[in-house]
Amino acid sequence: MNFIAMDFETANYQTHSACSLALVMVKNDKIVGEYYTLIKPQTDFFWKNIQIHGIKPEDVANAPEFPEVWDQIKHYYLENRLIVAHNAGFDTKILAGCLDYYHIPQPHYLSLCTVQTSRRLFPEMHNHRLNTVCDELDIPLKNHHDALEDSRACANILLYQAEHFGTHPLKKLVKAL
Repeated sequence: MNFIAMDFETANYQTHSACSLALVMVKNDKIVGEYYTLIKPQTDFFWKNIQIHGIKPEDVANAPEFPEVWDQIKHYYLENRLIVAHNAGFDTKILAGCLDYYHIPQPHYLSLCTVQTSRRLFPEMHNHRLNTVCDELDIPLKNHHDALEDSRACANILLYQAEHFGTHPLKKLVKAL
């Protein structure tokens, strides 16, 4: 398995309001790198999301804006690279929203959602939230809604699934973006 696990946290409901991002790089079934940054979103308000992730406006006051972050990470979004997220619809929407807001061209990559893979492979779980799946699989998740912790957990969920079920059932759920 070779992929990048991605997680965004946002300041509010706006798709360009990313306030943190983490990437976990996996090569040959091993986590080989991590990237984390706070992001200063172009928004006038932080919504109730502070209660979820704890990131406040003062925490991101001196953080880079998204275009600077994108310059550091865009090489991870190469053509046909697999990007994985738990609830990938949300994270890919935030990435697209930030890129659109700053008029940055959208990359083409492959996406896989570990909520969907977990629903397919573990239908008996009472829900497929990140913390539930991690608890059921004994995957560490110390600080849920910390982007780096969530990205690590997502990577480990997919590695667990590939080890126990093979890659064939996972490949069926990959989407091209």
